[in-house]
Amino acid sequence: MGPLKKQASSAAEISQRTDSRFTNEPENRSESFGSRLLTTEQDVFKHNAWDHVEPDDEYIKYAEQQIRFHHENPVPAEKKELYNTTPATFWDSFYANNQNKFFKDRHWLQIEFAELFEWTTESSKFQIMEVGCGAGNAVFPLLEDIYDPRLFVYACDYSSIAVDVVKASKAYDQQRCAAFVWDLASTKLPPNVAPESIDIMLMVFVFSALHPSQWKQAVANAYQLLKPGGVLLFRDYGRNDLAQLRFKKSRLLEDNLYIRGDGTRVYFFTNEELAEVFGSLFEIEQNAIDRRLLINRKRELKMYRVWLQAKFRKPIK
Repeated sequence: MGPLKKQASSAAEISQRTDSRFTNEPENRSESFGSRLLTTEQDVFKHNAWDHVEPDDEYIKYAEQQIRFHHENPVPAEKKELYNTTPATFWDSFYANNQNKFFKDRHWLQIEFAELFEWTTESSKFQIMEVGCGAGNAVFPLLEDIYDPRLFVYACDYSSIAVDVVKASKAYDQQRCAAFVWDLASTKLPPNVAPESIDIMLMVFVFSALHPSQWKQAVANAYQLLKPGGVLLFRDYGRNDLAQLRFKKSRLLEDNLYIRGDGTRVYFFTNEELAEVFGSLFEIEQNAIDRRLLINRKRELKMYRVWLQAKFRKPIK
């Protein structure tokens, strides 16, 4: 028998921000990504979002100009070490300032990652672990939408302030959830999570916060924590997403790795990079690109967003 659950919740349209930290949530809707297609340019302003829209020549030219501008105006050399040696402190400041008010709850997980809601198990417990839980915008919707008593959710973040925000929530239930501080790229596994005990691991806009030199260790950690046959669900930023191109001068730390105005890092991936990084240990079940053209119909603005969505399965021995 599968878990008891609610139907997917509707939510407000994706919000628009004026700085480089766009909301990183896909538009919430009743069907999975990839189903609203723009067949004629005349229809572009009829809806708020379109799927699988390749960038036009104007955007491609803009992207090339911006990437060149970033390389000509990188982060000053004397500041690079600061951003790379104390990344958690910047996330602490972010959550201290924003608490749980910045990101929307991710009820769209029911649409994009059905595995979270359609599992069956003979065991007495089904364990989900979210790495980079932030303020609990995925954890709490999971606990709310799944009533099955077998579910237990581990929620970790390398920001202690974020973990404090999760624990302070009225929705936090220690019988169903454990929140704790842990760095995905640590050389040690979390002491309260047994190796090969996690059924599903969730990484939503968290891998991009790591330095590329940390990717191998992070993937190895995920592999060790997942059960054989367990799955890692991944969503993050894609190369030439509008959020990347809108960075101003002195934000490029390394190729495709940027510093936001609040000091937090963000990397913009390609599918090939994901295949190389995760494919060394995992079976790749999905490695997709979600190209979304968002429309501000009032101002007749077009915004090209690029997200990567993937599913990596730990082989059964």
